[in-house]
Amino acid sequence: MAGESAFKVEGVVIETLPKRLYRVELSNGHKVLAYATGKAKESFAAKAGDKVKLQMSPYDLSEGRIIVETKQI
Repeated sequence: MAGESAFKVEGVVIETLPKRLYRVELSNGHKVLAYATGKAKESFAAKAGDKVKLQMSPYDLSEGRIIVETKQI
């Protein structure tokens, strides 16, 4: 997913899943599976309603990587 082809989008956490996975709904209504990586994984604890920023690959639009938690709605 690293590289120039990845893009960033915003979404809202709608469901917390086991193993630090999250179901996120994007502004266009598309639902993706998201996960936190690296340092964010240690301190990240989102709950339903939290706004997050995702990094996604144009090759797989079904999942994304959470890069930052913005705020709660």
